[in-house]
Amino acid sequence: MTDPTPVRLPPAMVKRAREFSGDPAPVRDAATVVLLRPAGASFELYVLKRAKTMAFGGLYAFPGGGVDPSDRPEPLRTDWPDRLGVPAGRAHAVVGAAVRELFEETGVLLAGPAGQPDRTLSDVSTPDWEADRAAVAARELTLDELLRRRGLRLRDDLLFPWARWVTPEFEPKRYDTWFFVSLLPEGQSARDVSGEVTEATWATASTTAGLPMLPPTRRTVDSLSAYGEMAQIVAAASRRDAATPVMPRVELTDDGGALLHIQ
Repeated sequence: MTDPTPVRLPPAMVKRAREFSGDPAPVRDAATVVLLRPAGASFELYVLKRAKTMAFGGLYAFPGGGVDPSDRPEPLRTDWPDRLGVPAGRAHAVVGAAVRELFEETGVLLAGPAGQPDRTLSDVSTPDWEADRAAVAARELTLDELLRRRGLRLRDDLLFPWARWVTPEFEPKRYDTWFFVSLLPEGQSARDVSGEVTEATWATASTTAGLPMLPPTRRTVDSLSAYGEMAQIVAAASRRDAATPVMPRVELTDDGGALLHIQ
């Protein structure tokens, strides 16, 4: 995939790109979830503004983060290795991270009663659920332990792989990130519970146009804006290539700047 229009990098990234030398940092697996809900005849997506104390602070992003060794709940779907382009253990850990990060950062849990694969949880905002969410976020409880204790199983069939991006070599922290889309389960609500953001809001794709975002986030929003309904996005996800990573290439320019080419 090639973007004919390169992206001009902001000053902070230009500085890192121009000062980079030596070996690139190791790449860590990560997962990001674009949560969608109906809005009239269209849809809205849930965006977060990262606190300035966090990595990529001040930028708008989707819920997500790095894979943890404990991210190993049993999935419903069996085709994750093919869809994500990695072996089963690694693929299942990425899926587990996507569900866990969504729960940690928004309070939304993609799970349902064991033995009832078509059911999802409704309200998970009660004090007992909030205590469990906080325990998962603090790594005092794994997602797998939470599901088993409550007689639940993962509803990873509600996750739809959309894209895969690898951080450029000049960045000090690098990720191999899978982007997923997911529909907000009926009866649940997304809320700012992570303590890592300064703003959390539902927005249409068009109203995010002026918000500062990293190129993968902006490209994801732009790709979703081509669809009018969530059902169309779900259908399109089955045709998307989330196994082949997008690996941006940096070009240093004569004017002291830098361009990011999407390949």
